[in-house]
Amino acid sequence: MEDKKVLLSVKDLHVKFRVRGRILTAIRGISLDIYENESIAIVGESGSGKSVFTKTFAGMLDSNGFISEGSLIFSDDELADTHVGNGSTAQRFIRHCNTKLDEYSKLELGSATWQAMAKLKDEHEERAGLSHTEQAEADAAMKNLTDKRTNLFNLKQTFDPKNEKDKIRQATRQIKEYDQQIKELKARNERLAKEKAAALSRDTAYQAQYNEKMAALKAQYDKEITGEITDRVKARNVILAKEIYLSIGRYPFTKRIQLMNGLLKAMKKAMTMGVDLDDDTQRSKVFDTVTFRVRYLDETPQQLHGTCILNLANMHYAKDWNQVRGKRIATVFQDPMTSLNPIVTIGKQITSVIVRHQGCSEAEARRRAIDLMHKVGIPKAEQRFDDYPFQYSGGMRQRIVIAIALSCQPKILICDEPTTALDVTIQAQILQLIKELQKEFGYTIVFITHDLGVVANIADRVAVLYAGQIIELGSVEEVFYDPRHPYTWALLSSLPQLAQDGGELYSITGTPPSLYNQIVGDAFAPRNPYCMRIDTLEEPPMFQVTETHFAKTWLLDPRSPKIDKPASIHNIHEKLMAAFNIQGKGGVKVG
Repeated sequence: MEDKKVLLSVKDLHVKFRVRGRILTAIRGISLDIYENESIAIVGESGSGKSVFTKTFAGMLDSNGFISEGSLIFSDDELADTHVGNGSTAQRFIRHCNTKLDEYSKLELGSATWQAMAKLKDEHEERAGLSHTEQAEADAAMKNLTDKRTNLFNLKQTFDPKNEKDKIRQATRQIKEYDQQIKELKARNERLAKEKAAALSRDTAYQAQYNEKMAALKAQYDKEITGEITDRVKARNVILAKEIYLSIGRYPFTKRIQLMNGLLKAMKKAMTMGVDLDDDTQRSKVFDTVTFRVRYLDETPQQLHGTCILNLANMHYAKDWNQVRGKRIATVFQDPMTSLNPIVTIGKQITSVIVRHQGCSEAEARRRAIDLMHKVGIPKAEQRFDDYPFQYSGGMRQRIVIAIALSCQPKILICDEPTTALDVTIQAQILQLIKELQKEFGYTIVFITHDLGVVANIADRVAVLYAGQIIELGSVEEVFYDPRHPYTWALLSSLPQLAQDGGELYSITGTPPSLYNQIVGDAFAPRNPYCMRIDTLEEPPMFQVTETHFAKTWLLDPRSPKIDKPASIHNIHEKLMAAFNIQGKGGVKVG
């Protein structure tokens, strides 16, 4: 894929949800590059994180969901190119920022001394209470006990009061034991902290030495920060002030002031700590604590001009998402009837999106809408334009949803199981339509599905998800014909089309792990018939099989025993070709 442009780069993404006072980690460190004009399928069981993963692309997480770590860098030159007015209001903002930055830059002169003071203070605090290591161990032990108690309490609620009284009594006793252990652990930590504080108060020699060192450092710091900043720093601050305004200029006035103060506060903290603001990466990280950075390029008397790195993980402003959602990244959902407004005509639902994002007239929007209806295969589009959704069949409604999604010519089309609710014959037509329109519009397809038959027909690459992680990634040929992860083996073995007449259909035993708890080792280990001891102890790294094929399993470690894939998926090429009616193009290749 070296010759293709990376359109969306996902790095170490973690997505969490707040659920009834607990934290559920739905996505656990996914990294994936998605390229222009490719078709990539995201596959896995229900609950593996497929939909949650793609909802982060368009800012569609539920209100209790949030991205806790990672980045989503969207490469769109048009959106990245930023212009803001350079009038009197802008100049007042820039002058204010410049004055403050010059003032804060004096703190950089004493940053080394400040770091020495911070280190000395940390040492003192560790002697006055639990050390960082002790506190981390105490927190981990408390979380472990609390999680065990919560899981047991939830399990107890599932027991039948009539037939499982013994289990209820046993669970109740164990819960009381956990409560006692939690109480004892809290008391132990408090006692240890008090003992260390008392010991410190008695150590007068150390206290005197600490106060003497801290006083000397404070005097040195106060002297250093009264110095004069260099012309080079002043020139840097001029650009920084313009970058601050470029980064906030798109917001309403009140929001601009709020974000400006936030960025100035972040800059002051960075300068105090000695962050190298001449380093482009470090400067962007400081901006990212408030809003994404727009890098200064040039200016005219009328406009400031810059370019930004679009990190969707750090995008929170609704108007920013309006420039991405629908316009650059569009979604086709599973049930077309829930995607369409039943009391608004089909034509109006298409034209409203075109007018909103394209800014054209109603007449032009109608012309484009009818043209789109023709492209997605709606017969007599002019006559059907004013019909309501209930007057369309399921397949036709899904075609309209696709037309709406494509109305602004997005760069990424997310298809969230768009054929599941349709008749089998209609499914094939919709898949064919999506692929044909891709050739015309040049969009990237991200296809969410648990149906490997769909994958065979539509995908160039496949990412297999399990418990919020990508556990195998490769071209469709590699994943179908040379799978390396036991979970992928199990998914392929579950294909009904591969079952023998009169034989039992294979099913994966067990259930996915709870994502409330920390997962130790390989998440698939409890269900893996090839599980080794290390699978229960350490999480496997992502091993590289070929230039484009990766799998996250200890079976690929050179020290592991050689285990071949199950006999049921040996030589499945002909079966797949026949079962999915693959002709050798647009799906798994022949030969």
